[in-house]
Amino acid sequence: MKYRLLGRTGVWVSEISLGTMTFGGAGHPVFDKIGALGQEDLDKMLGVALDAGVNFIDTADVYADGESEEMVGRAIKQRRRDIVLATKLLAPVGPGPNDQGLTRLHVMRALEDSLRRLQTDYIDVYHIHNYDHLTPMEETLAALDDAVRQGKVRYIASSNLAAWQVSKALGISARQDRARFVANQIHYSLVSRDAERDLVPMAEDEGVSLTVWSPLAGGFLSGKFKPGSTDSAEISRRSQVGGDFVQFDEEKGHQIVDVLRAVAARHEVSPARAAVAWVLAQRAITSVIIGARRLDQLTDNLAAADLTLTEQDLAELDAVSRPQPAYPNWIQESFGPVRIPAANQA
Repeated sequence: MKYRLLGRTGVWVSEISLGTMTFGGAGHPVFDKIGALGQEDLDKMLGVALDAGVNFIDTADVYADGESEEMVGRAIKQRRRDIVLATKLLAPVGPGPNDQGLTRLHVMRALEDSLRRLQTDYIDVYHIHNYDHLTPMEETLAALDDAVRQGKVRYIASSNLAAWQVSKALGISARQDRARFVANQIHYSLVSRDAERDLVPMAEDEGVSLTVWSPLAGGFLSGKFKPGSTDSAEISRRSQVGGDFVQFDEEKGHQIVDVLRAVAARHEVSPARAAVAWVLAQRAITSVIIGARRLDQLTDNLAAADLTLTEQDLAELDAVSRPQPAYPNWIQESFGPVRIPAANQA
């Protein structure tokens, strides 16, 4: 396992991190379909991941209505110092009108609840899970900064924020001398490369890590799904792994999978492993979150850390998956870089 720096912190995190959305939630209308794995499964998978060198674990208060955090807390209790633990807040966690969002009221409540469920005194990376258009960013950042100063949170981060939202938050933090976001957790994959338009350049410019969720696009890039299939069992499997949640052009997606299969065959690995390796090879990426339903899926994804794609592999995958540049990217690219005066090059 290789390690990469988390933003400008100097903290090293594994380039593969373990996601925990598949744990807990049996009988839940949403999470039962995602995984609903039990404590024994989590203990086993966590052990395999840690033994492979993974030190970055990702969860959220909304996963299985808090059960995922509780299970993670039990699983990591004896190895807490070995782990960089991340969780998130924002989504509704109760029936009350204030059981959601990024107000100071909810930030403080959610933090205490997560600490209790995780059976820990501190959270290493605390993410806001999305953007709250009702709460001023200044209020949210002040509450998170207080949590850092209290020692209950080591670093703060965002998830699913647009580039301008992250930049605005960084500006507020700099102006008010508050803790700044060290990472932004985003969706990024061969079939969903929107992040390259603004999020990737912003992250490089600001020194913010990008951590990636759903690198297989809800299982689509495993190569198991056939184009135009009407098979009810296959449609059901696609729905269960999150294929209905992650949005992309499915027709183009199957073209990408065809190339992905060819690349994977050259290395004698699965398309899934090659897809994760592709994300790891991209700019500004710090860690790729993998969430498995079976142990063999976990071990296969972990092995992506040891797979180095060739220039030919990357060129072929880029050619079939590259998105059309959006404005103003295309016009900036057409102008090219500003020329350095010839006299300065002597």
